[in-house]
Amino acid sequence: MFERYKGGESALLVHVFLPQESDIEDLKEFEVLVTSARIEILDIVTTSRKTPQAKYFIGEGKALEIAEKVKELQASVILVNHTLTPTQERNLEKLCECRVVDRTGLILDIFAQRARTHEGKLQVELAQLQYLSTRLVRGWTHLERQKGGIGLRGPGETQLETDRRLIRHRIQLILSRLAKVEKQRNQNRQSRNKADLSTASLVGYTNAGKSTLFNVLTNADVYAADQLFATLDPTLRRIIVDDVGEVVLADTVGFIRHLPHDLIAAFKATLLETQEAALLLHVIDAADPNMLDNIHAVEEVLFEIDAHDIPTLLVMNKIDLIEGRQPSIDRDEEGVPIRVWISAQNGLGLDLLFIALKERLAKQIQVCQLSLPAHLAKLRSRFYQLNAVEREFINDDGSFQLDVRMPSIEWNRLCKQEPDLLYLINTQNNN
Repeated sequence: MFERYKGGESALLVHVFLPQESDIEDLKEFEVLVTSARIEILDIVTTSRKTPQAKYFIGEGKALEIAEKVKELQASVILVNHTLTPTQERNLEKLCECRVVDRTGLILDIFAQRARTHEGKLQVELAQLQYLSTRLVRGWTHLERQKGGIGLRGPGETQLETDRRLIRHRIQLILSRLAKVEKQRNQNRQSRNKADLSTASLVGYTNAGKSTLFNVLTNADVYAADQLFATLDPTLRRIIVDDVGEVVLADTVGFIRHLPHDLIAAFKATLLETQEAALLLHVIDAADPNMLDNIHAVEEVLFEIDAHDIPTLLVMNKIDLIEGRQPSIDRDEEGVPIRVWISAQNGLGLDLLFIALKERLAKQIQVCQLSLPAHLAKLRSRFYQLNAVEREFINDDGSFQLDVRMPSIEWNRLCKQEPDLLYLINTQNNN
């Protein structure tokens, strides 16, 4: 139902310089987007306007120039680096006699190519259908009404109405399936909360190195590539952080400027992993000259999904591309880590990242002395498994005297799992 690109297509790119946007970098990023969609760039047409034109967005004279270029270069599609209204898109197609796709349509197509899991495909299809529902008119100008007559009468709908009804039905079906996915994710999150597991979520601009860092930290094999939107499907793994214990690390979809609202809505279930995190690891390509704009774009999306108040640790990645830059931790006035300089590709500074994680995630440390009877030797072995025993003495009666030091998270979890420990603590406190 949704138009998909085929490998080998050739495109004419169109960009309008508007006063309120960072135009040059936006155009370069659009070229990367087009390349990511496996489309050949024939030429780039640019123009300047104070405000978009209502009919063509780009102005009538420039639209005629584009129509001539399409015939001259035999382009198969016009890609516009802006969000067009359905009317503007139709008008350009009619004038140029060529398919026109705006920035939102291009991003949706890249997402459709990248989605690998069933959930990811559902989310992309939902965004595509919501986008397509406003653009149905262009495909049905030749079918004003269904045929009448004996045996040929339809339900009294135009073809357009029929298609909109079918799309609405499909959207409701996808929403119900995604609701089940969201319910399952909520159950998983509740289980993690009951187990006192902290969650750290990787966020950042697309192609900042999130998946590479995720693979290095978790020894996972998540798909990572030097391209936009290499990761769409969220992946969760557990890592061990000193004085914190097990932490769930989540790899999420990358953000981009002017990320379509339909995509943000469609990926709600995925982005909940970000909203529920105890700490956000904002991965930044420190070697990117457009770094500050990228940070601002990520912060805008975090604000839109109501995740802007979550504590954040900046991870300045790709320092191997910056001459003279060494791994380090930047701290605020209170000595709290706020920024870590690393290279996920080369493994530089990962030890510093774990130190920063420990300091940002570690809550109170439980320190106590326990006297374990001989019959609780199994509990003693649990303390050793958790590397929580600092000193041990064996008493004359065969009981074990332990000096224990461990994160409060691990301590609370152990108390829930071992009723004997809770009983022992209460008994010793009463004595």
